[in-house]
Amino acid sequence: MSEREFDRAGPPQPVLLANARLVDPQERREFHGGLIVKDGLIAEIGAHLATVSSLDDMREKMRVIDCLGHVVAPGLVDLQAFIGEPGAEHRETLSSASRAAAAGGVTTLVCRPDTHPVIDDPAIVDFVLRRARAASALRIHPSAALTKGLAGREMTEIGLLKEAGAVVFGDGHKSIMNSQLMRRALLYARDRDAIVSHFTQDETLAAEGVMNEGEFASRLGLSGVPKVAETLVLMRDLALVRLTGARYHAALISCAESLEAIRAAKSEGLRVTCGVSINHLTLNESDVGDYRTFFKLSPPLRSETDRRALVEGLSDGVIDAIVSDHDPQDVETKRQPFAESADGAIGLETMLAAGLRLVHSGEIALPCLLAALSSGPANAFRLPPANLAVGSCADLVVFDPDEPWIVDPSTLHSLCKNTPFDEARLQGRVLATLVGGEFVNAVASSLPGL
Repeated sequence: MSEREFDRAGPPQPVLLANARLVDPQERREFHGGLIVKDGLIAEIGAHLATVSSLDDMREKMRVIDCLGHVVAPGLVDLQAFIGEPGAEHRETLSSASRAAAAGGVTTLVCRPDTHPVIDDPAIVDFVLRRARAASALRIHPSAALTKGLAGREMTEIGLLKEAGAVVFGDGHKSIMNSQLMRRALLYARDRDAIVSHFTQDETLAAEGVMNEGEFASRLGLSGVPKVAETLVLMRDLALVRLTGARYHAALISCAESLEAIRAAKSEGLRVTCGVSINHLTLNESDVGDYRTFFKLSPPLRSETDRRALVEGLSDGVIDAIVSDHDPQDVETKRQPFAESADGAIGLETMLAAGLRLVHSGEIALPCLLAALSSGPANAFRLPPANLAVGSCADLVVFDPDEPWIVDPSTLHSLCKNTPFDEARLQGRVLATLVGGEFVNAVASSLPGL
């Protein structure tokens, strides 16, 4: 595989993506046709642009690419990714994360605030934005810490951080246990029209737990994290949202009880959204197997019953966003006894292909999956719309939903290789990714005219 890097010199050349299976997740529809990209926007779309042979007169005006009937959809929007800049560049850089994201069809990334130093100051937000513009062609947005130093004791300056460019506020993979502080943060965020994204896990209940509490953990002799550690904090947060009227996003739910709490909150009219990791939709606690540390995550993989409940929540629209929860860990922190290894897995490059498992198994429809990977996340964090409407930004992905491949960690673009899909057989491969109408990733010779 070879890649064409983003070319910043000159305006984008008009492009016609013809003979495509167009899937608009915002409208939940798909049809055979084509679309024209001009000046970074979708200029025209329709069934009349499907047949390449009838479009010879356009070849002199624009670049015509035959999509061979493969899927063209809005680029993926990932709301939860750890990028090591600043301070942990040995785990991931903006450049390496961008290459991995583009290879996986991701065009927009929201990076976590738990860097070194923490993103809790407007100057650091500005640094991340400037580095992102210099190192990446993707749209990268920083999230900012909700408490200074992620210590859970003092609120950050939400208003100033938002003005600097932070799109959401939370403490990464840390929960705020002080309920009074959380109430004040929600009130402050509400008054500044900001979004709070919270990782819900009671630290005292999770304690030394390293996987889902239950029979399987007991057989392995490992301490467990009970589901109530998640739901207890989530239900407290929802009560505070009811009290304050703030916009709230549950960053990672992992069990049926959390899903039902979100469902009830939405039916009540609270301004609540939620995300779920692709790992929790496609894997369960049994995958830990013989102490496989690449499956050690936070929150931990739950039971198959919980996984099925989450898929159902995805299908009926309760879940707004699927996230990669991309968390690179190096060999020294993962090649340890299970209880001592670090939590986390990479996921930018495999998120779409892993999600397509649910489509191929008949558990959900393709537009439903793509909605949770693009339009849903964009709407949750009020990012630019992810759809195929004329006038929308041409952030697009072209992929073959049926191409089989085996995950080889050595070929992945992330600096770390801790993927739970090591040697997994996946079906569905990204052929091209466009940001603002420019190709940021394209598989050589995959499509005529590419």
